[in-house]
Amino acid sequence: MVGKGSVNHNSRKFRAENVDGTRTCLNIDYCNENIKTVYHELFDEALERYNAKQTRSDRKIKDYYEKIRSSKQEKPFHEIILQVGGKGNMNADTENGELAKQILDEYYQRFQERNPQLRVFSAHLHMDEATPHLHIDFVPFTTESKRGLDTRVSLKQALAAQGFKGGTRGDTEWSQWIQFEKEQLAAVMERYGIEWEHKGTHEKHLSVLDYKKQERAKEVERLGAEIDQKQSEYKSLSKRVLNYDKALDELSKLEFELDNASKYQLPEPEKFMSAKAYKNKMAEPIVKKLKSLLKTVLARCFEGWDNYHRLNVANEKLYRDNQRLGKVNAMLTEENTRLKTENKDYSLLRKVFGRKQIDELLEQARTVKGRKRDNIRSR
Repeated sequence: MVGKGSVNHNSRKFRAENVDGTRTCLNIDYCNENIKTVYHELFDEALERYNAKQTRSDRKIKDYYEKIRSSKQEKPFHEIILQVGGKGNMNADTENGELAKQILDEYYQRFQERNPQLRVFSAHLHMDEATPHLHIDFVPFTTESKRGLDTRVSLKQALAAQGFKGGTRGDTEWSQWIQFEKEQLAAVMERYGIEWEHKGTHEKHLSVLDYKKQERAKEVERLGAEIDQKQSEYKSLSKRVLNYDKALDELSKLEFELDNASKYQLPEPEKFMSAKAYKNKMAEPIVKKLKSLLKTVLARCFEGWDNYHRLNVANEKLYRDNQRLGKVNAMLTEENTRLKTENKDYSLLRKVFGRKQIDELLEQARTVKGRKRDNIRSR
């Protein structure tokens, strides 16, 4: 529900990869004011009063927006993102998607009235991504402040003025207000016959680059699990091979026993025993035992060789699979690292040169790339 707040993305000044340009005309742009103009509207009079009281020039504030933008205590603005359902049940290009659009539109109409201390300057309902969702960007402000400007930026005080009093660390003004706004959306949903499913957590709206990083991380994790499974199978097969080697040792022992054990040796004939009696009493029982033993040994031998062959084939396949998965895993890990580096570089550029300038350069680059692609197709 909480977004990072990319106004240029929300207003479609630049178009991300996950945006369907053929559906952008279906979006609703409620407002898209310049944030600096909004700051002048909200704080110029208070800034003038504050500066008039200062006896030292170094305490005076020249640009309140820039002061807040570089502040570690407050953000220049905040964003919430609201969505009804998901791709499985509220896809943007379906009837349910249109229903979600109506619900979000009705919810937004009362937002500013409910939140007088949150000055909305940018609000957009997007129908050109997978699911309909609503971005609302606002500047939180408080009046009659005892320190600094008497009207100043403060999320905590703005929400407190609207009746949200934070308690414990996990029960802040912000968390209470978020819960309240969820309930407002749920009430609109109920009027349209849709029940709010409480899932507990809401992930932040991800940028395209962050989304790619997240998907790569999931893929690496999945491949890691697959490698673990293959390694487990490999260990199992190795154990069976060891058991086969153990069986070979047993056969060697049996061979020694056949050569030396008295029960498998023909005894000397007794005195005055006839050849027929010797054959019936002595030779034939031993030969019978040997035949039975030989049949068992041969059967087990052939079974053992067959298993050994199968194990070798399976083992070789597992080894190849393991090697392949290892390479894919390494490649994805490397790509994930590269994406993290790109994200850091992108954040640094935006910090040094400003969001607007970098976003405009990106949009120009995409336009040039699109023209080149169109030229190639037309040849």
